[in-house]
Amino acid sequence: MAKTKQQHRKGVIPGWRLTMGFTLTYLSLIVLIPLSVIFLKASTLSWEQFWQIVTTDRVAASLRLSFVSSFIAAAINLVFGLLLTWVLVKYDFPGKRIIDGLIDLPFALPTAVAGISLTAVYAPTGVIGQYLDRFGIEAVYTPLGVVIALTFIGLPFVVRSIQPILHDLDQQYEEAAAVLGANRWQTFWKVILPSLVPAMFTGFSLAFARALGEYGSVVFISGNMPMKTEIAPLLIVTKLEQYDYEGATAIAAIVLIISFFLLFLINYLQWRTSRKYFIH
Repeated sequence: MAKTKQQHRKGVIPGWRLTMGFTLTYLSLIVLIPLSVIFLKASTLSWEQFWQIVTTDRVAASLRLSFVSSFIAAAINLVFGLLLTWVLVKYDFPGKRIIDGLIDLPFALPTAVAGISLTAVYAPTGVIGQYLDRFGIEAVYTPLGVVIALTFIGLPFVVRSIQPILHDLDQQYEEAAAVLGANRWQTFWKVILPSLVPAMFTGFSLAFARALGEYGSVVFISGNMPMKTEIAPLLIVTKLEQYDYEGATAIAAIVLIISFFLLFLINYLQWRTSRKYFIH
């Protein structure tokens, strides 16, 4: 009887149907309907027309640059974001709160401002660019500049995904591993890292997805050269400015399809990894 009453206990927020209806309505207005319009507009094209648009050399080059640069930027953020999170969680030092607050700067900073700042810093006469220029490395108006911009905007997603998990990780596990004779590297690889893998996958997927749709911070540092440094979002905007709505929606549709597939694959790997560690 007690179990039956427990099962029928009402939630804190009353009205499940009302809240669920509001949730579905809000999700439809903000996400589902706008995305469905893209596919509806693209469906006005025949398969031959759609295929001809998305397989042109310019579109293929922009898609390749967007996905490859986004993946590289997310991988860089995964490594250095983990290191930065480790320092912030495990150590106390002067200015810690300032550094912790600066991580969220890409969230608040307008992307156009970020693009102008990165261009000024990494230009051949910039603070960092002048040292890269000595080694013959060009950052501005090259694919490297695209990676730099995408790395800048994706770092907070990795840090904020890993930080709470690492902060709540029980210290007793590390102490038990040390008692059993494990050194620091063994403790990290065998005890700490497995607990962080699901959060790392989450941070990587968020940074990757955010980088795919980035526009403002990239257009200034990339130079927007077709076939070289032109990203897919910029090409979509270019098509819209030319009143080529069918071409813009076709490119947007193929980006959505590939993005959804990659995010589904990443989430599946995250689920398999967390399930593996949970079972063992």
